[in-house]
Order: sequence, then structure tokens, then C-alpha cells
Amino acid sequence: MHLSPLGLIVESEWKRTFELRGDMNLYEEEFVVMPDHFHAIIGIGQNEFNCDASHSGNKFGPQRKNLASIIRGFKSAVVKKAANDFAWQPRFHESIIRDEKTLIRITRYIKENPT
Repeated sequence: MHLSPLGLIVESEWKRTFELRGDMNLYEEEFVVMPDHFHAIIGIGQNEFNCDASHSGNKFGPQRKNLASIIRGFKSAVVKKAANDFAWQPRFHESIIRDEKTLIRITRYIKENPT
């Protein structure tokens, strides 16, 4: 896959996500930039924002230091660097990978998506 200039921005900003959010204990799994979409697996390890058992359920108010804020920041950074009228779709699809078999299946899907 040869990335377009926009694709290179997407790839760069995705990798930069992990550098910028060191306090969240993120780890990068498989990802692929496609001509009209993006697939990625992101791991979020234990960190000060998700290990406090005294906070259960949703907290209303500003949402930060969670998956939605990670994706929001990534999308925003790409749009700011894009030199055209680029816009992401407003939402993203997420699913929790709970076992090794599912991780292998989704990783294979991402790797084979370009073909």
C-alpha cells in the first residue's frame, strides 16, 4: 500500500498518539490506513485514570483520558494538518477484544484488508 499525502498524515498522527499520551499506558497493536478508512487496535493498560475502583459507572461532564478522547484528539490532529476539505465521519466503531482468539482474528482482518 502506497499512502497518499493524507494517508501519511493519518499514519504519522496515529503513531504520535502513543507518544503524546504516555500517562495513559497505551500500546499500539495492528493498524492500517486505507484510501477511505482506517482500522486500528489500541491497548489501554492500567493507569491513574482507569484504576480507581471508587468511581464506577459513567461520570457526567467532560470526558477525557478515555478511548473517545484518544480518537477525538487523533481525528482533530489529522484534520488540522490536512491541506484540503477533509472531514472524518462523526463517529467510530469500537469493540472490546476479550481473548487471544478474537485478537488474532481482528489482527488478520486488518493485515489482509488492503488485499
